[in-house]
Amino acid sequence: MLMEADLPNDVEALRALVLEQSRTLATERAARADLALAKDEADAEIERLQSIIDAFMRHRFGRKSEQLDPDQLQLGLEDVETALGQARAAREAVTAKAGGDRPRKANRGALPTHLERIEQIVDVDDRACPCCGGALHQISEDVAERLDVVPTTFRVLVTRRPRYGCRSCESAIVQAPAPARIVEGGIPTEALIAQVLVAKYADHVPLYRQAQIYARQDIQLDRSTLADWVGRAAWYLRPLRDRILEELRRSQRLFADETTAPVLDPGRGRTKTGQLWAYARDDRPWGGDDPPLVAYVYAPDRKSERAEAHLGSYSGILQVDGYSGYAALARRSQQLSLAFCWSHVRRKFYELADSSPVATEVLRRIAMLYAIENEVRGTSAEQRRAIRNEQARVIVDDLHVYLEARLRQISAKSKLADAVRYALTRWAGLSLFLDDGRVELDSNTVERSIRPLALNRKNALFAGSDEGGDNWAVIATLIENCKISGVNPHTWLTETLAKLASGHPANAVGQLMPWINMT
Repeated sequence: MLMEADLPNDVEALRALVLEQSRTLATERAARADLALAKDEADAEIERLQSIIDAFMRHRFGRKSEQLDPDQLQLGLEDVETALGQARAAREAVTAKAGGDRPRKANRGALPTHLERIEQIVDVDDRACPCCGGALHQISEDVAERLDVVPTTFRVLVTRRPRYGCRSCESAIVQAPAPARIVEGGIPTEALIAQVLVAKYADHVPLYRQAQIYARQDIQLDRSTLADWVGRAAWYLRPLRDRILEELRRSQRLFADETTAPVLDPGRGRTKTGQLWAYARDDRPWGGDDPPLVAYVYAPDRKSERAEAHLGSYSGILQVDGYSGYAALARRSQQLSLAFCWSHVRRKFYELADSSPVATEVLRRIAMLYAIENEVRGTSAEQRRAIRNEQARVIVDDLHVYLEARLRQISAKSKLADAVRYALTRWAGLSLFLDDGRVELDSNTVERSIRPLALNRKNALFAGSDEGGDNWAVIATLIENCKISGVNPHTWLTETLAKLASGHPANAVGQLMPWINMT
């Protein structure tokens, strides 16, 4: 700012000074207007992108006919949220240029304590007081933690085994035995093998892509080499999968489902359709003590004999979809009861709801059953049974009468008739939840367990053989049980593979299960 003493006495010089100050003010006003416009544009872009994200989320939770494929949804969200981050950065740059403070991010909590802390000090250049020149002393500090990463770092584990001889007799040579390995004579540690397994079966990264990732760090590993490691690990791990399946057979109640597994058929030069069968247990909704489990088993087809081979002489409640193979299994065993899935019934009518008042009414009544289930979830089996008898039984009985009446009034060849018959022919299994509090309303538990297999199938395209499909089932079983138990699959696999290589007794594999605390 100019002081009075700085003003010129000459009129022309004073006029020139005023003009210069006017031009400077005009320039500043224009710059501020440009910044305001840029900020408004950035705000508008952020609002537009946020509306797109909101639309994606509506697709996720909206009517089924409007829902996007979950994988497509994730890809779309990634791209839009990336653009949103760019727009926010632009707005922050505009704010800083205008002299304002950069907006602070919301506090997202402390970073995990187990992570290594690398400290850096950002200090002043001169510790002399800018006012009087005296020495400064520290009175406090600001501390900020940011999450950093070092790209996957390979290292070479060198194992030395000294060999000792005796100077007195010169005949005795003493040396510690070599540690056992999953790949004898090979280069991978058990931790590296575990990394390959987790990347392939949990993160859905095929082996050839993993080889490309390693090559960026000058680690040349052929896909065939990685495949050999996976196969050897699967051989060691198969008894654990079988042990989990054995544990499931002893359960009071199981869920079962199956999904396709494309398998290469070299003889025909194309793929054939195998099946991955899933068997799951989850007693948490009624307070059961047994840990939740899931086991996958590969089979080259979907014949009803497959479920019988997997479950043996299972006695208990099997909750399934409408596949007829399970009904055949129940006919062979008087100790097995089938509970059917209301979610599958609902889907049949949902497809017709836009054109059929009958379907709309059925959906309304099924929604009432699910509302009751929301109230009883987490209570004991006996409490669930009692509340269902009091509130849900009348809904189920009335719905049965309603469906029988409507079936006599509609065309036997219509899709609505098919949906009604689908429900009525399974009514005993659909009603079983009324008499047993351990039974769920649907089989969504096992369907959720199958989703990781479907995602891996999309990324891997197909298994290379029936044996490859079986290895897929073995390793996926163990990784999924780690996830269910809240265990880091890489840590668990590393420790377990090391124990198996060291000769852990085959009759004690139950001690290695993911839900048991590792030492």
